[in-house]
Order: sequence, then structure tokens, then C-alpha cells
Amino acid sequence: MSITMNLYYTGSEGSARRFVEEMESSGTAAGIRAEEGNERYDYFLSLADPETVLPIDQWKDQAALDAHHASPYMEKLAALRDKYDLHMRAERFVPAENPTSDQGFLRS
Repeated sequence: MSITMNLYYTGSEGSARRFVEEMESSGTAAGIRAEEGNERYDYFLSLADPETVLPIDQWKDQAALDAHHASPYMEKLAALRDKYDLHMRAERFVPAENPTSDQGFLRS
């Protein structure tokens, strides 16, 4: 069962965007995407709050997420969060039992 994490990183004076830029340019984001069990690792920008970025990462299962948390990439990520003085909150999601119940609201 996949686990999806929404992580809201909030900074000031553009620090959250600079964090994302360094995650990408340093290869840290690419390394996370290549980790075994990673199914998604993307960044989104908030229109409502330009000082917040939303990384969404998805993992095959809890074991893959635990391995990510123990990986050297997590140390790099934590150091960059500190460098850019980001504050965060997290949301955790698992797939819905009946995902077809929402199909009437979706447009392909």
C-alpha cells in the first residue's frame, strides 16, 4: 500500500524556493527519486502563500519510507532545511478503499 506525504515548507524572503532550487541543482531530489520504493517526488508552489512550497512524495510502503528516513539523502535534506530556516508541517495519506467513488467528479 502506497504512502503519500505532503510536506509544507515555509520560509521567508524566497527561502523556500531557493531550497527547492538547491535540492534540484545539488542532485539531492534526483537521488531521492531514485531510491528504491520511491514512486513520486515533486514540488509544488502555493499561489495563496508564495513563501510555502509543497513537496509531495510517495513511497511503495512503510519499509521504503523508513529506508528513506535513514538514508544519507535525509541528512542532506535536513541540512538544507536548516540552511534556509524552513518550518514544516506534514500530512500523511494512504489510498482510498474505494477510489472509483470519486470518478463522477473527475475529468480526464
